[in-house]
Amino acid sequence: MKDMSPLEELRHSCSHVLATAVLRLHPETQLDIGPPTENGFYYDIDLDKKLDASDLEALEAEMKKVIKENQKFERIECSREEAVEKIKAIGQERYKLGRLDDIPAGEAISFYQNGEFIDLCAGTHVNYTKKIKAFKLLNIAGAYHRGDENNKQLQRIYGTAFASKEELEQYLERLEQAKARDHRKLGKELKLFHIDDAVGSGMILWTPNGAVIRTELQNFIAEELRKTGYDQVFTPHIGKLGLYRTSGHFPYYKESQFPPIVEPGTVEELAHQGCSCADLSNKLDSGEIDGYLLKPMNCPMHIKIFASQPHSYRDLPVRLAEFGTVYRWEQSGELNGMTRVRGFTQDDAHLFCTEDQIGAEIAGCLDLVKLVFNTLGMSDYRVRIGLRDPDSSKYVGEAEKWDRAENALREAAKTLGVNFVEEPGEAAFYGPKIDFVVKDVIGREWQLGTVQVDYNLPERFDLHYIGADNEKHRPVMIHRAPFGSMERFCGVLIEHFAGNFPTWLAPEQVRILPMNDDLVPQAREIEALLKAAKIRVTVDAVADKLGAKIRKCHVDKVPHFLVLGKREAEEGKVAVNSRANKALEGTKPVGEFLTELLENIASKTLPDPKD
Repeated sequence: MKDMSPLEELRHSCSHVLATAVLRLHPETQLDIGPPTENGFYYDIDLDKKLDASDLEALEAEMKKVIKENQKFERIECSREEAVEKIKAIGQERYKLGRLDDIPAGEAISFYQNGEFIDLCAGTHVNYTKKIKAFKLLNIAGAYHRGDENNKQLQRIYGTAFASKEELEQYLERLEQAKARDHRKLGKELKLFHIDDAVGSGMILWTPNGAVIRTELQNFIAEELRKTGYDQVFTPHIGKLGLYRTSGHFPYYKESQFPPIVEPGTVEELAHQGCSCADLSNKLDSGEIDGYLLKPMNCPMHIKIFASQPHSYRDLPVRLAEFGTVYRWEQSGELNGMTRVRGFTQDDAHLFCTEDQIGAEIAGCLDLVKLVFNTLGMSDYRVRIGLRDPDSSKYVGEAEKWDRAENALREAAKTLGVNFVEEPGEAAFYGPKIDFVVKDVIGREWQLGTVQVDYNLPERFDLHYIGADNEKHRPVMIHRAPFGSMERFCGVLIEHFAGNFPTWLAPEQVRILPMNDDLVPQAREIEALLKAAKIRVTVDAVADKLGAKIRKCHVDKVPHFLVLGKREAEEGKVAVNSRANKALEGTKPVGEFLTELLENIASKTLPDPKD
């Protein structure tokens, strides 16, 4: 029996109440599973009728009836044979028998019953349905059985539950804020990115506005890297399969990679020999024939750059950085705008250092991550240390080296001044890692920056440097990415700022609004002046009322807009306004406005994310 928190028990119980209501209204339904989640619960069902919002209302009403009946949750333990008969008796063989097979031999098998509903379940639950005081069904989505797209797609009914109505109302309000901030919605409205089926699902097309944000972020981090002794490198998008066999990315990440690409003519030659597609796949897996792989990671190529010339201990640390694009085969059901994609660019770097330098290098990496978060107003974060699971075969390398790497990360995490937790089994296959989990302005958490210590890849690639004793020594490798993925990071930023980017990041920083056509030439002169100062500025020369032009500035989330009327034109001034204010802020000479604007950009002043 799994230990659950009181809130998890409440939500798990609510999922059973949902299933009770589903069977009352749709008795032909086949049920799969209904676990609690971090933010609520769901139940996967197999039903020929496609449910919609009106069905959710009917299910909620029926759930309230079940709760009012104050049904008792009772645990029933039985043998495996009895469980099979019980599942058949309730007519739920399609999925429940498979779930029964998942229960290891010797582990207790139990059902829970509330009223007429009985379900295979390890528990636990509240005592009575009346304990459920505040719940809401949220939406319906498709979900493949067991998460495998080769299986049937079921309907997943999502809901949430809280101990009080006040907590539920607060959560629903946060959901409404999240909808308004959805990066997919804002990305389209603000023309930041585009996803096109003709290009491919999970492939981001950065439009001019989005490209400005990405470029400014890259320039920002690149400047910090120059200050701290990093060297910029560039590597190709594709590499030989043997490279990734050596690194371990193939076959460790085989299921999440695009299929290997064979050299031209190989398929025809093997077909002539009578080889099938399965034979070809086996030969690629075994290394009997070579191929190429869209790179899933940048590190093997950075390793080859390091190894391309001899190194002395005096050269170390060597810090190689790249905005490198990598490719992963994500399941179609897991793709989500910019935050879950198949092709993405990492602000990647790999540091090669001596063991004595590990502490200082990790500290430098963590300082860089903190700088990024603080600059962007994302200072509310926690830290996870991903450790290996000693009982798993997933991890490579010597236990002693893993211990040293894990201890180095623990010591570094202590210097951050924030809470951190250790999570066994969450390390990369080649080394432990620190992940930063950032809380955005409406309280949602996102895993962003990461730092990893790696003793294993230097071993697998036989890297070395010449030490002070004139002997060969193995360097230690540190992987780090403050942004993580540029796509994911920008998606999170869109939602964090609700599209109201700080001026230094905004695609359009200033818009000039001439009050009539006669003032357009002077507006163009101001535009040229600002452009000369490298300000991203446009002129709204459309013949429209001033109020409409101002409203459009707010819709487009332009940080600053300048109204140019006849009096302002005669005095060499502009009426200054910003998206944070509904009324004009007053008139200023153009030069004074420009000076203040440049100071705002240089200091990377943040807007209030709640605006």
